[in-house]
Amino acid sequence: MPSFDELLDQAVNANVEGWDFSWLDGRASEERPGWGYARMMAERMSHAHRALELQTGGGEVLAGVPELATLTVATESWPPNLARAAARLRPRGVTLVADDGAALPFRPASFDLVVSRHPVSTRWAEVSRVLRPGGTYFSQQIGPDSVVELTEFFLGPQPRGQSGREPAVARGAAQAAGLRVVDLREARLRTVFHDVGAVVYFLRKVIWIVPGFTVERYRARLAQLHARIRAEGPFVAHATRFLIEARRSGS
Repeated sequence: MPSFDELLDQAVNANVEGWDFSWLDGRASEERPGWGYARMMAERMSHAHRALELQTGGGEVLAGVPELATLTVATESWPPNLARAAARLRPRGVTLVADDGAALPFRPASFDLVVSRHPVSTRWAEVSRVLRPGGTYFSQQIGPDSVVELTEFFLGPQPRGQSGREPAVARGAAQAAGLRVVDLREARLRTVFHDVGAVVYFLRKVIWIVPGFTVERYRARLAQLHARIRAEGPFVAHATRFLIEARRSGS
C-alpha cells in the first residue's frame, strides 16, 4: 500500500487539465443522477438544427453525442481546454469559439438549442438572447453546498443555503431573462474518497471546493485525513446536482 508521501506525489504529478476524471477510477466514486444528462442531451441534440454547448471543457461530453446538430458550436475560456476540445471536436465538424466571459459572440436568435454541463456560471440574459423563439436551454449544474463535508474538513463549518447555486435561484434568473422553466430536478449523490491522493487530485481539479488549496498549505490536515482513512475507511461526502430545462417564448 502506498505511503502518505507516495500518494501525495502521485496526485501532485497527475495531469488535471480538462474534465476527464478517469485518474480517480478505483480511488474515488460519485453516484450519478438518475435522469441521465448525457442521454437526454444527446436526444435533444439529434433533433436540433443549430446547437451551442457553453463551457465545453475539453469537449468530453459533446464528443460522446452520437448525432450532433446540423451546425454545432462549442465555447470554452481556458486555452488548454480549448486545445483539448479542438482535438476531440473539430474532426466531427464542431466549431470551437473562445469565450471571454462577457457577451456571447453570436447574433440574437442564432440557436434552437443551448446546452451546458456543470457551467461555472450561467449568463441567463445571453442564453435567452442567442436562443431563437421556442428554443431550449438544457443544463446539468452543480447544486448548493456540493461536497461541503470536504470543504469543512479543511476550512471548518460553512454557511449552508447561501451558495447562489440553489435551484430556486436558477429558476428565478431564467424567468427574469424571459425563459419558461419546463423541468427542474435535484439530486444528492454519495461521493467516496478511498485515499488521500484521490482527495488531492480532486481539490487540484475542482478548485472552488477548497479555494487556494495546495499540498504545502494543507499538508498537516492531509496527514490527519490519511490517518483517518486508514483507521476508519473511505471519506464520504455528498455532491449536489440539478437539471434545468427552460424555453424561450415564441415559436
